[in-house]
Amino acid sequence: MKPAFIPRLINHPFGDPGLFVGFRYEGRAMLFDLGRIDRFPAAELLKVTHVFVSHTHMDHFIGFDHLLRIFLARDLHLDLYGPPGIVDNVRGKLAGYTWNLVGSYTFVIDVHEVGFEEVRSVRFPAATAFAPEPETRRPFDGVLYESKSCRVRTTHLDHKIPCLGFALEEKTRLNVRPEQIEALGIPAGRWLNHLKDAIRSALPDDTPIRAEWRENGETKESTLPLGELRDRLIVATRGQKIAYVVDTLFSHENLRRVSELARGADTFFCESLFLDADRDEATKRCHLTARQAGTLARAAGVLRLENFHFSPRYEGNAAPLRAEAQATFRGEIAPDEPQI
Repeated sequence: MKPAFIPRLINHPFGDPGLFVGFRYEGRAMLFDLGRIDRFPAAELLKVTHVFVSHTHMDHFIGFDHLLRIFLARDLHLDLYGPPGIVDNVRGKLAGYTWNLVGSYTFVIDVHEVGFEEVRSVRFPAATAFAPEPETRRPFDGVLYESKSCRVRTTHLDHKIPCLGFALEEKTRLNVRPEQIEALGIPAGRWLNHLKDAIRSALPDDTPIRAEWRENGETKESTLPLGELRDRLIVATRGQKIAYVVDTLFSHENLRRVSELARGADTFFCESLFLDADRDEATKRCHLTARQAGTLARAAGVLRLENFHFSPRYEGNAAPLRAEAQATFRGEIAPDEPQI
């Protein structure tokens, strides 16, 4: 069964952090962190509907301007989530440019500032030179985004400033039986997402589901009832989960929060700036070692650990950082114990 989420790091592990997650068959994507993104295909970035920023240190936020430039003249809407202060950070970025020729632009940014007790949201429309509209607020319950098929959860981590960790969770996965789709004679496509949305919405069995595709240069279509397609094509299983954690101090509280956030993730993307031999430097800079990343992954019971965000001091030699993290994750090296 093909996964619903297709994650890939924006840069190599010594580059700026950033995780691009494409949604299969949906033509959209999410982006976690905004480090350097100018070498990433613009066509892929234009699929992004939601951006989740862990914190606004330069290597996690410098890509905002590039994303803004790509989106600016298009009829698009972007939701951007970040830690306390993100509204002022975005306002400051926007204030650095002159906007006298954007009156006809329809692009809009909604910025959501994730506090400890509430989420504060402010809209910045291009048409009004990004003048902020009146803010709204809602209680913070750990969930930032939710649709029929997935949700994004977060937690506040300590980097000597609030730094957000994220988990993207697919709800109950509705898998398609490949042999049945082949027997049906209709190619897989976005119509399968419409079918899944209809199932999740508990629509009546006689709800028509329409598929359209191209064959030999001609447009073809077919309409079948939801109930027949569900019974024939769909198998329900546990949903996919991706966790993303960067720039965090290895402390008892952060260990607890990360373990809860990443619990059972299929893939856990975790920073590990230093080797265990340089643990004092990691503590001083409020980052993780590779051994500590492996400790977090093991404590959370994830299926796969992908450690990245390596210090330039090891440039060109990523193997020891990966080996230390994986050995700890597998239990071949004893897990680290927080001293804070």
